[in-house]
Amino acid sequence: MDEKNYTGAVPENTDGSVVNAESKKDLSTIEEARNLYQVARERLLDVNNWGKTGSAGEFALMDQAGNPLQQNAEEGLLIRIDVPGPGTKAADGFDWVRIEKVKNFESEDVQSLAIRVRPVAAPTSDEEAPAHFYSEKSTSTFTVTREFQTVTAGIYDRDLEENVEAENLIDKVRNAVTGFFGKEIFSKIQWQSFAEDLIR
Repeated sequence: MDEKNYTGAVPENTDGSVVNAESKKDLSTIEEARNLYQVARERLLDVNNWGKTGSAGEFALMDQAGNPLQQNAEEGLLIRIDVPGPGTKAADGFDWVRIEKVKNFESEDVQSLAIRVRPVAAPTSDEEAPAHFYSEKSTSTFTVTREFQTVTAGIYDRDLEENVEAENLIDKVRNAVTGFFGKEIFSKIQWQSFAEDLIR
């Protein structure tokens, strides 16, 4: 599938696996499509409630020191993720990503919002390696887009590689296993459900 990349936030895949998930809804009128887009946009920006929007896991928006925030997503903020199964020992059972892009595109016929994240070290840990089962090369870009009377939610993972930089053996094994299943099963199933619920 061709990703909805009006904002330019979805990077090209250079090395690693690709996972795409999309859900599309055709509306009867432009006004209905505009209204659904606004609802989906608000859901996407509300990271703290992603876990209630078809995603298997709990998500919490944090500042750079790891303190909880009650606000919409912004560039530079962190997301703490609690995925099903064992978490990283270094980060007290959580995975962490940084929001590196929040971009909008607006024209008469098209509206689009994209949020791109990348694995990072936990702010609560002394380790420099990413606290995530994917490497720091990997990205996930979440989008909602209105094209005329059609609204699409998409999640585009690029350059997916297992994180082998963990400093302790337990996390290395966990990342290898979770990273493999993440690419083959978890991401595809989770992101498809998430995309469907963003525009429900």
